[in-house]
Amino acid sequence: MIRLAVIAAVGTLSAVGMAQGLMRQTATAQDAAAPSAAARAEALRGPEASEAADRRSADLPGGAAELTKAPDGQYWTQASVDGTAVRFLVDTGATEVALTDTDAQRLGLAPSALAYTVPVHTANGDSRAARVHLASLSVAGARVDDVDALVVQHGLTTSLLGMSYLGRLSQFEATPRALILRP
Repeated sequence: MIRLAVIAAVGTLSAVGMAQGLMRQTATAQDAAAPSAAARAEALRGPEASEAADRRSADLPGGAAELTKAPDGQYWTQASVDGTAVRFLVDTGATEVALTDTDAQRLGLAPSALAYTVPVHTANGDSRAARVHLASLSVAGARVDDVDALVVQHGLTTSLLGMSYLGRLSQFEATPRALILRP
């Protein structure tokens, strides 16, 4: 009987310890939710998912865009940033559009010349970002002009389509199969 009580007590302590660890992980994950989603999606998607996501962005009447949910459960899109194609993970938890240094270079921004003064949290740890301004960002027909963005110095593997774009739309709506963006 005593042996059973000891085993039960150890089991309870293990469960409490696991719950506390999970709570710590959840709090940490919430601090870095946007990049964490990007890192998970990057690990889950393969080249075929990437190509399929490009085909899922569709124009709707009135300039709206529909993004079909990818097999990894995320919304991926190919956007036009100042006339250049950039691949994004839609992330409502990201305060601003966040660009990788590679995408920033493709847009004509010189990452080495930027001032990385904004502290950010990524799935790969703390980093710094530089504020930039995008003349336009368009997903299918959903175009927004004068968009604030960040170029993340290290730790971001995929550019994120955050709230500095999404919040400027008249509406965005998630359905079980798609995300609809209305300019």
